[in-house]
This record gives sequence, C-alpha cells and structure tokens, in this order.
Amino acid sequence: MILILSPDVDKHSADYRQLLEHLAQLPGIQYRIHEEHGARQVLTEVYLIGETAALSTEEMRSLPCVERVVRVSEEYRILGRHKDDSRPTEFEYNGVRFGQDTLHVFAGLCAVDTPEHVEQMMRALRDNGQVCTRMGAYKPRTNPYSFQGHGKTCLPWVFELAGKYGIKVIAMEVTHESHIDEINQALHVTGNPTGVMLQIGTRNTQNFELLKSVGRQKTFPALLKRGFGITLEESLNAAEYLASEGNRKVVFALRGMKTNMGDPHRNFVDFAHVPVVKRLTRMPVCIDPSHSVGSRAQAPDGLLDIFHVTAQAVIAGANMVLVDFHPDPPTALVDGPQALRLDELAWFLEDVRIARQAYEQRSLLAREYQRTDTGTKSSAQSS
Repeated sequence: MILILSPDVDKHSADYRQLLEHLAQLPGIQYRIHEEHGARQVLTEVYLIGETAALSTEEMRSLPCVERVVRVSEEYRILGRHKDDSRPTEFEYNGVRFGQDTLHVFAGLCAVDTPEHVEQMMRALRDNGQVCTRMGAYKPRTNPYSFQGHGKTCLPWVFELAGKYGIKVIAMEVTHESHIDEINQALHVTGNPTGVMLQIGTRNTQNFELLKSVGRQKTFPALLKRGFGITLEESLNAAEYLASEGNRKVVFALRGMKTNMGDPHRNFVDFAHVPVVKRLTRMPVCIDPSHSVGSRAQAPDGLLDIFHVTAQAVIAGANMVLVDFHPDPPTALVDGPQALRLDELAWFLEDVRIARQAYEQRSLLAREYQRTDTGTKSSAQSS
C-alpha cells in the first residue's frame, strides 16, 4: 500500500509526527518514505510493507497529511502501475523531461576513443538539434584482453566538450560504485557543464550491490538495460531494486535477447515489449537497436536493419533510442561494425521523426475509437 501525502507536507508538523507514530504501531507493517523533488513542490510517498491486505483504504486515507491511498496490486511496488494509481510517469533532469510520452535520441560513441572523434560527434549532434548522447568511458568486455574504456581519464574532456556543444545528458555505463564517484568528481572539476545518466549494462542487470549503489544516490537518473538471458519480470525487478533504494528516475532499456533464434542479428530483437513495459510500469522505455542488430546489414528497400527495428520500436511507443554512431567506424575501438556514420545522422533522425508521427497518429486514432465506443455503449445502456 502507498500513502501519497499532501504536497510540500511539513516534516516538522504535529500532524506528520502523528502519522508516523500511527504507522509505527501497525502490527506486522514496516514503512519507507520516498521524496520526489519537483521543480515546484516536494511529493512524499510512504510505502507500507507487510500484511497490508487487512488495512482499510478509507481508514488510511483519513490519517493526517494523507491525500491519496494506492493499494498495490502488482509486484513492482514503486515503479509499477497499480489500480487507481495516477502518480506521474515522468521526471526531469538537467532541463530534459523523460516520460512515457516523450522521445529522445541518444546517438554517440559506444566507447570513447579520441577527443577529436568525441568533438566531431558532439558537433554533429548540435548541428542536428540534439542535446543527448551516449559516451562509453567504462566498457565491460567478454574478452579480458579487449579494450575496456579509458575510464576516468577521459571524463574531464568529454564533459567539457559536452558543455561546449550544448549536450545536456550523456548516457554512460558504470560497472562499479567507484565510477559514480569518479563521474561526480569530474563533473565538479569541470564546472558541471553537462549531466550524466548512469547506464547499467545487460551483464550487470542482476549485480544487486551495483543496483543498490546507483539507487542510493539521487544525483543521476539511471538507464537499466534488460538482462540478456533472464526474463522480463526478473529485469523489471532489477529496476525495482533501484527505486527501492530511493532513485525513481529510471529508464528501462530493451536491447535484444541473447539466443541464436535471432540470427543473423546479434540478439533476438525484443522491441514488442515496449508497450508491455509501459503497461506494467511507469518507466519510460528505451531501445538499443545497435546492440540488438549488431551490424550494418541493409534490406533491399535501402534501409539498414538498424533503421527498421528502430522504427518498429518508435511506432510501438518507445521513449528513448540509444544508438551507436562514429566518425570513422572502421577505427572504432568497440562495436565498429554496427556503428552508423555521421553523414547518416540526419537521415536516421528524420526516419525516427516519421515513425514517431505514425505512433502519434495511431494513438490519436485509438483515443477517437475509444470515445466513440464509450458513447455507443452509453447510448445502448440508456435506451
């Protein structure tokens, strides 16, 4: 059960103390308090954990400071959608809004290599009206002898270049809690010229200590990739780990499933789960076409497979696209064969725009049909 308190509730008031005292006396019930700091107000939610079935919704609603009560009906207590649950499905970070109704493209280098390539990438993004990118400083690799990223040494100049070209959010993978401190320190030293979304890769989806570390910090939002060999439910529970530690600014990423059933693609594309994740949770949904397809294969219609699967996900309502680009793919230190070229950026963005327009038209059609259907049913019942 979730108690949603009145906005900007006074934590020092007698009513608030009375509420906590009452909750502390409930047998078999523990509670956690989560605060969401918005631009204009602070929202406080109290999560009741334990034998809550016997609690009366009406009685809990009558407690001091309580504005609404949501009875949890699904497994994902914090991030899930529940009956009569109208909590927001969005968050804002560094001037960029992320929600189930937005769409942002994070095009960039899978792995940072040289300052020249990073600057070329960011200049191209700025020239095409983009404010988000992906930049890999820490790269977990299957082969221990493969390039594993420049790490903290590249962070200062990556962040400075981001500020120079107006990049507001960088998706950057972390594999250890020390990386969070290194990113924080580099941002501080460079004057916080940009923002970072901490990416948890598919290999670390069930690295629960890393999930807790990213969840405990409130500075950066998180991008959690689905685990490559586990169920969707298990991956969504990994996202719930982040939220249960206090960080609810979470985007869930689909990146394909590791199975030869997806051949010749690198992974089996799972983008049909975009609407499923949006139905089960309140998280924005990201897709990663580059790591799903894994190549620059081109269909007879002239469109690359990466373009096709991106469009399929965007038409299904995806809210974020994480895609590999590189100024010179043959020299890329990681995943060069799947990287798109800078001269393809404008084409890719226009193709995404067309797909998004199709999604919006489909959504409008659905709303019109539902209104018509509701009206027909009401007329039938009244007659």
